[in-house]
Amino acid sequence: MKGYLKREDDFSTRRVHLKELTNDELKGKFWELAEKLVDPMIDLAKTHTTPSIERSILLRMGFSSLEANPLVEGAIDRGLIGKGVGHLVYRVSKEKNISIREAGEGMLEGKYWDLLMEIFKGGKK
Repeated sequence: MKGYLKREDDFSTRRVHLKELTNDELKGKFWELAEKLVDPMIDLAKTHTTPSIERSILLRMGFSSLEANPLVEGAIDRGLIGKGVGHLVYRVSKEKNISIREAGEGMLEGKYWDLLMEIFKGGKK
């Protein structure tokens, strides 16, 4: 296999700091490191979205493209797109104890936007 780099086997030296950990401690270490890895992506996602991303999320939540677009536009018009349109639908669903579908349909009819403005602009996160 000419041209390939051979990686030295250093597993035994790299695992020294993990050697004495129990399975539960290893799981805890794994999740701690996974969170450190994912946290910057979550922070980025909180501050960076696009109408296209938001429509895509709504499609995956079961809304049609004809429904997704006005929901996204409604969020943009109210300055709420940064909260995530899927999240807005979810919050209405939880606040009103209705299905995701019913929440989205209500928002399409013009309902619940005042509730969302109160929740997100009024400090109730």
